[in-house]
Amino acid sequence: MKMQESNFWDDPERAQEISSEERLLNEKIHMYTSLKERLDDVEVLAELAEEEEDNSACTEIMSEVEDIEHIIDKLKIEILLSGEYDKNNAILNLHVGVGGTDAQDWTEMLLRMYTKWAEKSGYKIETLDMLSADDAGIKSVSLKITGEFAYGYLKAEKGIHRLVRISPFNANGKRQTSFASVEVLPELTKNQDIDIKSDDLKVDTYRSSGAGGQHVNKTESAVRITHIPTGIVVQCQNERSQHHNRETAMLMLKAKLVELKERAHKEKVEDLTGELKDMGWGSQIRSYVFHPYSLVKDHRTGVENSNVASVMDGNIDNFIIAYLKQQAN
Repeated sequence: MKMQESNFWDDPERAQEISSEERLLNEKIHMYTSLKERLDDVEVLAELAEEEEDNSACTEIMSEVEDIEHIIDKLKIEILLSGEYDKNNAILNLHVGVGGTDAQDWTEMLLRMYTKWAEKSGYKIETLDMLSADDAGIKSVSLKITGEFAYGYLKAEKGIHRLVRISPFNANGKRQTSFASVEVLPELTKNQDIDIKSDDLKVDTYRSSGAGGQHVNKTESAVRITHIPTGIVVQCQNERSQHHNRETAMLMLKAKLVELKERAHKEKVEDLTGELKDMGWGSQIRSYVFHPYSLVKDHRTGVENSNVASVMDGNIDNFIIAYLKQQAN
């Protein structure tokens, strides 16, 4: 009896998944070819410099070698990123901590840092929700970072981030310590999706408080969803459509539940209870000192960088890679 063959191209979502995998593989092949060509060029340049005793070429050669080594390090890390969600897109949540107005400003500075990092890494950035502060900075923001291994890399950033500087909001010019928390969640794919009982959800709608003109004052488009068993609350108000805001809020809720399940070592989402919702990150993972000296130090790996401005411009790969290597070992 002849079996009837199914054509996966009849499934648009499956076809899109296959096309995406093909594109990613082609990008890997192109990267390998490009690296090989660069290594060959460096080797030729080094041989010519040696023959002609041209010491001036050494700086260019070393710079190119360091850049190639950095790319190879990232490729090695990606091999180690074999977790169930490591290849997924990421949902990045920033929340203001202790420190008043300075902490709100610090949260906005971190938003800029991660935006710069994502842009340099070739990732797409989408703002899911943002709550601005009345005086300065932001109280919280949720971003969706789209691209291969976005969650795998950004999971290294989970925790409390500490800022030490002379406060621009203090008339006496005193040194201020501020805190902000970073939460990183995986966006679930179709195959990883989870079911949540409707009875476990409390859905509230309200008027958006952010920018948007008259619309936000007249329409209850913002959505807040509470997962009753755990007490986890998510909200979204960035879209004009209540339906879209609800979809985004559900996306964030599922990501939070899955991440919480992983941290709590539970087999099912249903096993989660309210007592687990406040599982913290512990003490700060990284300090950013602007005064009395300049230094960014990761307290987990010991990695340091005295160029604070560069770090705030999104150059944080050295911290991420060091942490991921530590975890792999």
